[in-house]
Amino acid sequence: MYRRKNKGWLKHLDFIILDLLCLQVCFALAYFSRHGLGGNPHKVIYQNMMLVLVLFEFIYAFFLEGYKDILKRGHYVEFVSVVKQVCILELFISFYLIVVKDGDDFSRTVLFLLGIYQLGIGWMTRTIWKLHVKKYQTEEGNCSLLLITTSKMAEEALKRIRENNYQTYKLSGIVFMDCIKQEKQYQNIQIVLEENMAEWVCKNWVDEVLIVLPNDMSFPAKYTREFSEMGIVVHYTIMQDGLTQSENQTAEMVCGYLVLTSSIRIVSNKEYFMKRTLDIAGGLVGTAITLILILFLGPIIFIKSPGPIFFKQERVGQNGRKFNMYKFRTMYLDAEERKKNLLEQNQIADGMMFKMENDPRIIGSKIDQKTGEYIPGIGNWIRKLSLDEFPQFFNVLRGDMSLVGTRPPTVDEYEKYKLHHKARLSVKPGITGLWQVSGRSEITDFEEVVKLDTEYICHWSMANDIKILFRTVQVVVSGKGSM
Repeated sequence: MYRRKNKGWLKHLDFIILDLLCLQVCFALAYFSRHGLGGNPHKVIYQNMMLVLVLFEFIYAFFLEGYKDILKRGHYVEFVSVVKQVCILELFISFYLIVVKDGDDFSRTVLFLLGIYQLGIGWMTRTIWKLHVKKYQTEEGNCSLLLITTSKMAEEALKRIRENNYQTYKLSGIVFMDCIKQEKQYQNIQIVLEENMAEWVCKNWVDEVLIVLPNDMSFPAKYTREFSEMGIVVHYTIMQDGLTQSENQTAEMVCGYLVLTSSIRIVSNKEYFMKRTLDIAGGLVGTAITLILILFLGPIIFIKSPGPIFFKQERVGQNGRKFNMYKFRTMYLDAEERKKNLLEQNQIADGMMFKMENDPRIIGSKIDQKTGEYIPGIGNWIRKLSLDEFPQFFNVLRGDMSLVGTRPPTVDEYEKYKLHHKARLSVKPGITGLWQVSGRSEITDFEEVVKLDTEYICHWSMANDIKILFRTVQVVVSGKGSM
């Protein structure tokens, strides 16, 4: 699932906020310069002016495009831009004072000083902030990018990526489509062989792929299908052959190139913001409940099985990035070693996941020596009520997971993945998801799990997330499908 990069005026939201703060500071300085610290700042006309400045900033950014190409401007051009902003500001405020007929109560000195202060402080603030942004312009970000190009275009492509990076991309590999390099690295970036490209992407952390090829070289359609199968976001520079037709495509600027972006699901910034807001709200509530549960479950777990009350395990998250997932420990400390002897009893036939009914590794459980009957323990009770999942709200707050998504596989499970399996990792893993509310552990076919997860991603919406959360509560209360 791909979130489109900010465009238009939202792209420079940092400059908009800084300018708005500057306007408010300059207005305060202008007022106290005229009336002194003992002046009365509570006059309605001056209070309203603070809101007028907010309205002006919105109009200046949205309608007048005052921040277009701001990072490309030199010092002189930026100064001219601020002069234009101040002139428009003065005219805007004057027009407002005429319309509301309050001009007599508003000091002309304050009006002119506001423009003078904004001219100096505004220009200086923009200049300093641009130096700050450009300082980190070439630094790597938290999005893993695979570059596919040719030996002739590689240097220019890498230059463009680094000059337009803005802490967005981390270059994980480079593929040369026109030759086989004997070296293992190119400019400290791992070289991936074309013939191993799909398999390498499947086994490593790759969020997006950027294809930069000459117009006379087409990109093989089979690779496009394989990337699509894995749910990998693909950016094609415009005017390339071999592109698959998809309704989830959008044109945008990436690393200085005009590209056609294709993804299993494209979401807007508004949708992403809403989902993250829901995650933070739910994460805070879940974390509070977890802290309460620690008081009750902590002593019980420790008494039944001395050791840490939390279980930390490395899992594979969105597009292959690894993280530590936390749960209340419901198994004995040697559970991973004992798992090797229980693989034959795995209920997932293809071994892509491990699920076992009457698992003897669960804390407090045992087998009756006389009848051979499995006797559940405290760990089974914690699992049945899904209380062991609550520490994962820490992961949600950290941003490793989401409330709703796909369950993160273990590293050994991930290493068995085929290309189409990785599509379920194109979103952040979730505490719950469509698979869990459609049968939980009753579903023993991993291909069915992948099908449900892919269906969730392709048809994602906030309404579906909320629906899944409500269905999760029903499933947990009923205990249906738990092990």
